[in-house]
Amino acid sequence: RARAAAAVHAVELDRRLEGALADALTGCGNVVIHWGDAMRLPLGELTPPPTALVSNLPYNTATPLLLDSIEVLPTLDRWCVMAQREVVDRWLAAPGSRLYGGPSVLVQLALATTFRRSVGREVFVPRPRVDSALVAFRRTGPGAGPGVRRLVRAAFGARRKTLVNALALAGADRAHVAGALAALGHPPAIRPEALAPADFPPLAEALGWTG
Repeated sequence: RARAAAAVHAVELDRRLEGALADALTGCGNVVIHWGDAMRLPLGELTPPPTALVSNLPYNTATPLLLDSIEVLPTLDRWCVMAQREVVDRWLAAPGSRLYGGPSVLVQLALATTFRRSVGREVFVPRPRVDSALVAFRRTGPGAGPGVRRLVRAAFGARRKTLVNALALAGADRAHVAGALAALGHPPAIRPEALAPADFPPLAEALGWTG
């Protein structure tokens, strides 16, 4: 499939695969292998900048990798990734559900799901202890700005509290938060999980959390 792309950036941590990859990529001069940890790779410096991300994401870093790619790679407009099924379910969770949280908001502000399929553990060798899911996205907007990300972290850092109390723990003035919520049509006792992803940017702006 590398031959169908103009350029491919491949990221691999395990140097034991070096020989096998060299053989498999014979004649594919458009492929650059970046050896190392994807979490430490300066994604924004990739040249040429990628437009699609295709990966079997490491399950313990799937969410930060996905969120980083949205933020630091504005050229990306398509994703097709595999991750632990519960992680994917959290990305796609709807407001009010038990899985809905910060990752749900940040993913859904920028991406729309175009495909999802569960993948059973029986297809892997060795067999893992968790089920997986394959999901595809297309970009619908830029990544959340610093103020929105700060708001989301503060809101879901104390999700059992009302949003007013959760943000007060992060240093916000309770009266200011209540006033901002009221101006946007939300009751003062609303909890973070009741807000839709699209509700967070205007709330961040109303609170002055834009930097």
